[in-house]
Amino acid sequence: MPYKRGRKTTITDIANRCAVSTQTVSRVINNKPDVSDETRAKIQSAIKEMNYYPSAVARSLVKQHSLTIGVVIGGLRYSGVANTLDGITKACEETGYSLIIIQEFQIDSPNIVQSIETLLERQVEGIIYAVPDVKGSIRQTQERLPSYCPPIVFLKCEPDQNFTTLSLNNYGGARKAVEYLFTIGRKNIGLIAGPLDWLESRQRKQGWEDVLRERGIEPSPNKWVEGDWLAESGESGFHKLCQSYPEMDAVFVSNDTMALGAMHYASTHGLRIPQDFAVIGFDDLPEAAFFIPSLSSVTHPLRELGRKSVRILVEQIQNKSQTYANQTIVLDTGLVIREST
Repeated sequence: MPYKRGRKTTITDIANRCAVSTQTVSRVINNKPDVSDETRAKIQSAIKEMNYYPSAVARSLVKQHSLTIGVVIGGLRYSGVANTLDGITKACEETGYSLIIIQEFQIDSPNIVQSIETLLERQVEGIIYAVPDVKGSIRQTQERLPSYCPPIVFLKCEPDQNFTTLSLNNYGGARKAVEYLFTIGRKNIGLIAGPLDWLESRQRKQGWEDVLRERGIEPSPNKWVEGDWLAESGESGFHKLCQSYPEMDAVFVSNDTMALGAMHYASTHGLRIPQDFAVIGFDDLPEAAFFIPSLSSVTHPLRELGRKSVRILVEQIQNKSQTYANQTIVLDTGLVIREST
């Protein structure tokens, strides 16, 4: 039998079934007092039997709260962004907030502020801005925010005293990786960087550079290449480094996906890991443990970044004084050592 869409049950239908006023039904729906236990039970039974679903919009008008958080996100093709969104989603479920997500495909566009305006039209109570900082796009967005904006949290950006920001210690994570390579006896450490218009990539490159300089080694152009976060660029980048930096005995790769490409090049050209080259990635993807050999990597709490952003935002939303201190929070990284080093 083909599906036939029926008429949506209304609050009036419930009132008629129970022989009460719509105001009484509304009081039960919103868990208000002054309704007898018998009447409340009868209305709740009718709601269940008639498949009535209260309007979230109508309830938000009554309570003057939408219980909705908006998220502007970009770069979902990259695993780190997806993990952050997963943390946001789970935290919203735990705190009872609904989620409206707007995905940005052109992540370096200065017009992303229009997405924030769209969320304001949807009456969100707070916003999480989770678009990667590319070509200074976050600063441009901050400068163009509407005059009124609910609490907003920016992820993975430079600290700013005017906003709450949460980020990861990319610089510190890179330092840990490169310092470890030196501790195991490697002396010539190359770099496959991510795209340098990304803030995260520049921070990781800076960590590599500073550790080299502290050991009296100049991070000259022949010792690093720029990739695009994808495996193909890791493969081609490793090939270039083998030609431009023949002394290289280790490589720090700015994400695990590019590290996979580098390891693929090595395995198809008779190069042994870690005997000839030690390799450390960044992100600690779940798949990193299944690379052959398994990949050492910098691990960072991407899901916790998402969860923490929601918790902070909800605290600001629920602050009755309408004033709250902006926070700068940096989550630290760790190092997982496997067979590639």
